[in-house]
Amino acid sequence: MKVYSKTFLSIILIFCGLILFSSFQSKERQAKYLFPYKKAGLTDRQAAAHLLSRFTYGAKPGDVDKVLAMGLEKWFQLQLDGNSADEYLNNRLSKYDALNLTNAEATNGYPPNNIVLRLAIKEGVINKDSIGKSGKNYNDLLNSYKSSKGFKPEQELTRQFISQKILRASYSNNQLKEILTDFWFNHFNVSMTKNQCARYIPSYERDVIRPNVTGRFSTLLLATAKSPAMLFYLDNYANTGKQTKASKILNDTSRVKRSQGQQKLKMTRITNQLSKQKKIVKGKPKSGVNENYAREVMELHTLGVDGGYTQDDVTNAAGILSGWTMYPSDTISYNAGIKKLIANKTDQFLSTNGFVHDGDFLFIPGRHDDSSRTVLDATYTGDSGYNDGVELLNMLAHQPSTEKFISKKLAIRFVSDNPPNTLINRMSATFHKSDGDIRQVLIAIVTSVDFWNSASVRQKTKSPFELAISAIRALDADVKQPYQVFIWINKMGQKIYYYQAPNGYPDRSEYWINSGSLLNRMNFGLAIASGRIPGLKINLAELNDNREPESQEAALVAYGKIMLPEKDLKTTFARLAPMLSDPDISKKVQHAAVRSTTAVLASEDENAKQSDKQHLAANKNMISQVVGVLIGAPEFQRR
Repeated sequence: MKVYSKTFLSIILIFCGLILFSSFQSKERQAKYLFPYKKAGLTDRQAAAHLLSRFTYGAKPGDVDKVLAMGLEKWFQLQLDGNSADEYLNNRLSKYDALNLTNAEATNGYPPNNIVLRLAIKEGVINKDSIGKSGKNYNDLLNSYKSSKGFKPEQELTRQFISQKILRASYSNNQLKEILTDFWFNHFNVSMTKNQCARYIPSYERDVIRPNVTGRFSTLLLATAKSPAMLFYLDNYANTGKQTKASKILNDTSRVKRSQGQQKLKMTRITNQLSKQKKIVKGKPKSGVNENYAREVMELHTLGVDGGYTQDDVTNAAGILSGWTMYPSDTISYNAGIKKLIANKTDQFLSTNGFVHDGDFLFIPGRHDDSSRTVLDATYTGDSGYNDGVELLNMLAHQPSTEKFISKKLAIRFVSDNPPNTLINRMSATFHKSDGDIRQVLIAIVTSVDFWNSASVRQKTKSPFELAISAIRALDADVKQPYQVFIWINKMGQKIYYYQAPNGYPDRSEYWINSGSLLNRMNFGLAIASGRIPGLKINLAELNDNREPESQEAALVAYGKIMLPEKDLKTTFARLAPMLSDPDISKKVQHAAVRSTTAVLASEDENAKQSDKQHLAANKNMISQVVGVLIGAPEFQRR
């Protein structure tokens, strides 16, 4: 018998323990739930297709088989985790050099024209009397100044940002993360149209929305409230209350080691500078308590319009959130003077005097109304400054009205335009029990029979963005110029990132579907199928394993199965067949189809080559027409 030392046995036990722990962790990562789709009468393949239609931007060829091979629950769990490798996407994004810029870098590198002009005037490059006068000399001076400073057009930053969204939605393996990023951005909407807001939106989506899409709702709410994009968009950056906090700090000598006189001098300089800053941004809201954000955070972000709050609640919430502003990222815009004053102050100095500096967020006690206020029966004494605002947002995030409002919005996005109350109640209960864990609320959706029944399957109308991306994915398209896709999405009625109202784009069929939008959607389908969208390449023959359909009917069957997996297409074929003989549709794709024919023909006989070329062009035109009509069909318009 072998004798082992205690040390060796200890090592063995530790090693075994690590194996067991690793196995336990592996099991923990596996889904612990089952999908009740069979109770709703769906087959495995139909369930996989439905899952893909709701939690991706559309199935790619072969995706149903991949989900079945992996297991539906495991596939969904991986989507919830959102950590799948994305090398192909990352390679596509690597050429966009502005995507990872900080707010300061974006602000200083891509200033809007009005900021550039003001800087040029300040430095004596442009005479202010020449503003508004056209002329080569004026434009040359301004362009030369931009070049000398290394400034890039703000439109370039916007173009890169829009392009990355289209590429992520088209190619990311973490599809649910992209859908949720879009959902939460729309819920906490900010717009490129708002003054100075545009430069902060890339970071807003990247650093505030995307990392928190499956976390706790309260975390996401607070992160959006402190973002410069939201602060600008809903004017909370200019929300100032009674400036009593500064004097309170000055009189409290026990809080700082410096003399009272030194403190008073420093705080007076800051207060004076704050007053000057009110005049810097043209068109900014008047100083004083601004209720814009306080109102929208209740009506749109948390409680809902029927959430039980009053006008007094809005006014009091605005007072509590006064002093919440942004840490300036350039030297001329709003708050720029404050940056100079506090830049050399230690964190201890700022913290001791009630300031809160967190990345691009700044709480200024001298702008805060420290009166005692009550919101929804919760009283805030005003003594806690910034923390009162945090507590207010946390309270709003945990209200029963919020639990129901957020649950209903998620149910509308993932289930139907009119989700059943049983499902909403189930989700609300999960929201409450899990402390607002978005991941758990999503699991509550997909483990409910309501998600799988016939009232939900293919009943949601795709937005223009969803339609365009689903077509790209269904056709396995190569998107070289994503901004061209954005142009078509805009034509169809959805200018992403430019929706002006704080409620975001509606998520209901009636908003998207009318006679004009249907025509634009059909035109988009014909354009993408015939290769008429610049920088977007598809290979329809390869999509069908290079098998050439013998007729329109055969093409309709072949491509219908590819683009609408697990869908009963008998009714679809009967409805679309007459459209395929419409000469007007043929004319729209014929020219583009013939022009794009580039096949190399092997025949040596010129007559035969010409005949084959004509046949290939005609057949390609026929397939393009079929695919275009399929994209415009009601079945493809729904998810």
